[in-house]
Amino acid sequence: MTEEIVVTRGLTKRYGHRAAVDGLNLTVWPGEVYGFLGPNGAGKTTTLRMLLGLVRPSSGEATVLGAAPGEPRALRRIGSLVEGPGFYPYLSGRENLRVLARYATLDDVAVEAALEQVDLTDRAGDRYRSYSLGMKQRLGVAAALLGHPSLLILDEPTNGLDPAGMADMRDLIRSLADQGQTVILSSHLLGEVEQICDRVGVISDGRLRAESTVSELRAKAGLVVRAHPLDAAVAVATGVVGAERVSTVDGALRLEIEHRRAPALVRALVHADVDVHEVHQQERSLEDVFFALTTEGASS
Repeated sequence: MTEEIVVTRGLTKRYGHRAAVDGLNLTVWPGEVYGFLGPNGAGKTTTLRMLLGLVRPSSGEATVLGAAPGEPRALRRIGSLVEGPGFYPYLSGRENLRVLARYATLDDVAVEAALEQVDLTDRAGDRYRSYSLGMKQRLGVAAALLGHPSLLILDEPTNGLDPAGMADMRDLIRSLADQGQTVILSSHLLGEVEQICDRVGVISDGRLRAESTVSELRAKAGLVVRAHPLDAAVAVATGVVGAERVSTVDGALRLEIEHRRAPALVRALVHADVDVHEVHQQERSLEDVFFALTTEGASS
């Protein structure tokens, strides 16, 4: 790994007595798609606005591309779409991008490249007010792509897109990372995050509940054992791993242990004259992980 793209330490934003973001510690590495996952109102957008320098934190610190949030030298290397796009309704999509390009001292070649990336070239001459929600979202992503930024911060970029458009957007985001750009993707869509993100930060009630790869989050599951007689199997398993790690689901044992402990458990079951019919590791879905983490967060 090279130098971090984004680092926050104790990042906090309070509105009165309410903490919208509470002591956030996260790290984003170069060239990765970082999924910022959480329910609506969890603090995702507030965090992104702080990273862009649009909101001043109440406490804590952050660095973005080696600079404080909002510093011009860093902002020039960031493309963002936060809380939906906003454009001049009476201008065309192309004309709106040209306005932004002039501010960034970019030429029309950059505008056409961005339109092509989001598959909007054919409708670029239409006025923005005639665009559907999905087309407006595409134009917002195109604006973020102007100038080939080092870091893209995208807040719900597939909002309003049909299934085909969502698939195209996922492919685009993945290709950007493959080309060396870093993407922070805020989303509440579990399938979207699972398909394209290298690492995930799960936020709930303003607090980071977990930060890891999708596979590592899902792997924290357990072992399923089908054995007979079940009551004897429960007794043996309880003696091996402890009662707090043993439960029964659909006539099978569910054990919260690592897969490497399976041989010792099977030996104990066989020694106790318990017939073992099946043993397999059960991965949790990202949905299971998400609801477990956010439910724990809501009750803490």
